[in-house]
Amino acid sequence: MKFKLTFFLIVLGFFGYAQTDALNNVLRFDEYLAMVKKFHPIVKQAELVIDESQASLLKSRGAFDPKIEVDYDRKKFKNTEYYDKLNGTFKIPTWFGIELKATLEENTGDFLNPEAFVPEDGLYSAGIAVPLAQGLLINNRMAALKQARLFREQAKADRDIYVNNILYEASILYFDWLKAYNELKLFENFLVNAQLRYNGILKGVEVGENAEIDATEARIALNNRKLSLEQSRVNLIKSTLQLSNYLWLEDNIPVELQPNVIPDVDTETIVDVVFNISELRSTDNFIDSHPKLLSLDYKFQSLEVDARLKSNKLLPRIDVEYNFLSETPEVARSFNTAEYKGGVNVSFPLFLRKERGDLKLAKIKLQDTEFEIGATRVNLENKISALKQELQSYTIQNQITLQMVEDYQRMLLAEERKFELGESSLFLVNSRESKLINGQLKAIEIQNKFFDTKAKLFNSLAVSPEL
Repeated sequence: MKFKLTFFLIVLGFFGYAQTDALNNVLRFDEYLAMVKKFHPIVKQAELVIDESQASLLKSRGAFDPKIEVDYDRKKFKNTEYYDKLNGTFKIPTWFGIELKATLEENTGDFLNPEAFVPEDGLYSAGIAVPLAQGLLINNRMAALKQARLFREQAKADRDIYVNNILYEASILYFDWLKAYNELKLFENFLVNAQLRYNGILKGVEVGENAEIDATEARIALNNRKLSLEQSRVNLIKSTLQLSNYLWLEDNIPVELQPNVIPDVDTETIVDVVFNISELRSTDNFIDSHPKLLSLDYKFQSLEVDARLKSNKLLPRIDVEYNFLSETPEVARSFNTAEYKGGVNVSFPLFLRKERGDLKLAKIKLQDTEFEIGATRVNLENKISALKQELQSYTIQNQITLQMVEDYQRMLLAEERKFELGESSLFLVNSRESKLINGQLKAIEIQNKFFDTKAKLFNSLAVSPEL
């Protein structure tokens, strides 16, 4: 869907992104990133990771929900009631593998197993089931819940990384747009100069002050400026369309920038604030709180839980159950140790090959993640250090380039003055002007690389700016 500029600016004003001054057709860098962060579909998709982790946590907590079970079996054939059995159970799982339960049994029939005989009003029981070895300190449901909590925290760190990557990609496109715009304005200005110079040379040819070859020289320079301007206009159109890929409104409505929406040429003054890297660039303790390392740390903790569970599987399974029996559960004293139902279940594999294999695999995953954490930490430290040095280098290069541009301007002005006095030629004037253009293009390119490096630092730090 394509929008007219008027509607686009109204929407920007509605959401607080448009400027209120006369230059309301300038799309500032902070306004642009704020729109990307708020409305881009992939940013919204990253939020689904949090929702997924919350759903997983809710699912894991369900393993501790109280449960009601009812078993009812009845058989009747040729007017004979073989059996009519009802068994109702209420279970409460607890954290350390202990399970509390209460049951009701009502059994009647002509062919009941003798052990199923119960009083006429039913037999009630209240008891406990305890795993004495395997499953006591950690079991599947405990591990699943712990891992779900860790996954939720890991998802938050991953979400920050996803959002940061989108903002980084959007920033690079904005800087390319700014570069294309600066180049366009540069060639527009020099086209005006070339046109004025050509018009002056033509008048000089008419009155005999200039040779015809001077007009040809001026026309060549004029056409070169026109060609460069047209090429820069195409580059600006391309960069504008690429930038539009990251501009969306609510309800997943894409926005296309109109030609008279321009970037902010004073972006350099706000880049560090927008990226929120002013303090982090001079701090060394931010590595520990880096989202990538946090995500890996939560992954490591989750694997530790899994290793503990696998280690617990090496223990024998000893399940003990004890239930008090009573015909009158409403009388508390009716439950006593003389009437009970209990049992012990013991199982233990002789070779434990499956359990030992699972534990070894869990330890290998732990070691692999530990290596990954160490490598990621060193890689981040080196990458960030290199980017800081690169920024310092671009600062120096920018100062040198600006000095060169000033010198080129002085040389051009001097050459033009000499040309007016008849002591120079149009060829030398055009040569000086070409060097000035190249110098200014170099300055624009260095500024763009400077911005790109700041964006890379922002991406390496995985900062989540407040926009």
